[in-house]
Amino acid sequence: MVDIRPFSAPAASDLRLALYEPDIPQNAGTLMRLCACLGLPMDLIEPAGFDASDRNLKRAGLDYLHALTLDRHLSFRHFEQWRRARGHRLVLATTKAAVAHHHFRFSPSDIILLGRESAGVPDVVHEAADAQVAIPLRPGLRSLNVAVAGGILVAEAMRQLDLFPPMATTGGLDVASP
Repeated sequence: MVDIRPFSAPAASDLRLALYEPDIPQNAGTLMRLCACLGLPMDLIEPAGFDASDRNLKRAGLDYLHALTLDRHLSFRHFEQWRRARGHRLVLATTKAAVAHHHFRFSPSDIILLGRESAGVPDVVHEAADAQVAIPLRPGLRSLNVAVAGGILVAEAMRQLDLFPPMATTGGLDVASP
């Protein structure tokens, strides 16, 4: 495992997002930006289908990558050893799951794993997962973009666990209900 920690913010939980051998640097960069903005650590399981110095990755992450806590793992085997030693539950996002993400009870020690854009994850990863969740889609439609799916899953887990940063620190607007 290669540990990259240019920025270290205190974590409210051990919830993490992991990317399995990502193919598209723009999607990885978007998810890195999401994690940086929400204070969620990320795991990148290699090999990636691009160079981590790729300009598209940096463009998608903009100037937020300095705020990301990123752990890079040389392989799924290395990631699994690291994960199991720390007691994290692995929650795989897959179109093959029987449980809808919004019916699943996320835990503060979960790692939400997203597969490759081109091929998902191999059977060995499905077998290693402690749980599998799917985002329900309309019939006849296959899947979402991995960055969109990651955002939906992270938002649901953080909502359930009450992990969002306070509005006062985000600069966002707090809209009062009527």
